[in-house]
Amino acid sequence: MGIVKWCRLETAQGPSFGLVDGDQIELVEGSPFDTFRKTGKRTPLAQARLLVPVVPPTFYAIGSNYHDHVVKMAEVMGRKPVFYDRPRVGYRANSALIAHGEDIVKPADSGEQFQYEAELVAVIGKAVPRRVSHEEAAQYIFGWTIGNDVSEREWQVKDQTNIRAKNTDTFKPMGPWIVQGVDPADMRTDVRLNGVTVHSFPTGAMQFDAAAVICEISKYNTLAPGDVIWLGTDDRPLNMKPGDDLEIEISGIGVLRNRVVAE
Repeated sequence: MGIVKWCRLETAQGPSFGLVDGDQIELVEGSPFDTFRKTGKRTPLAQARLLVPVVPPTFYAIGSNYHDHVVKMAEVMGRKPVFYDRPRVGYRANSALIAHGEDIVKPADSGEQFQYEAELVAVIGKAVPRRVSHEEAAQYIFGWTIGNDVSEREWQVKDQTNIRAKNTDTFKPMGPWIVQGVDPADMRTDVRLNGVTVHSFPTGAMQFDAAAVICEISKYNTLAPGDVIWLGTDDRPLNMKPGDDLEIEISGIGVLRNRVVAE
């Protein structure tokens, strides 16, 4: 299989999946996670209103998955870095999801430590049974997209459930599409704040790869088609403020771009 790009977009009939082909999108009937057919109808990509590429049945996320991020965040907190022997998997709220190009809203009562986290996202393509092996897990990955795990650090310290710190509305940009036929080992993640590159790291340099996380989740949960797994970030994120533009580029996938606005 070559490289395939799936998107979701708004149409007159409601949300639809589409296949991105250069500067055009071909609409499909159905879902890439079930059955579909190409309609032959096309719309210019530049004119399309892209939606989040999938609304996941369950939204999984892993933390502490890159070496430098663990070390540098520990320095900020004044403690020794802790490296875990198994993936630390949690959940995020679908209500926090926004698409490429939509605004991240900084709450009026949030503090200065309002930060991005540039993340590779694995999208599940078919039901994952309980207790799959690491070797089996990769076959359940449908494709890859980009996530921005926006975090309010003061809230994160005070509220251990992360209900505010990571799950507030607009805190989870994801997109612009799902790409099949690419390998995280070949990817690089670049973060640009107001056009200036502030971080660049090899995307695949994780403590736990996507297959390892799927294996861990499947010990206790059955994953479903369309589930997403956000795989953590590297380095120490910087603060964002209203008026900032944030771009996350992962080679082989594309660019996720969002602007920060005040509530």
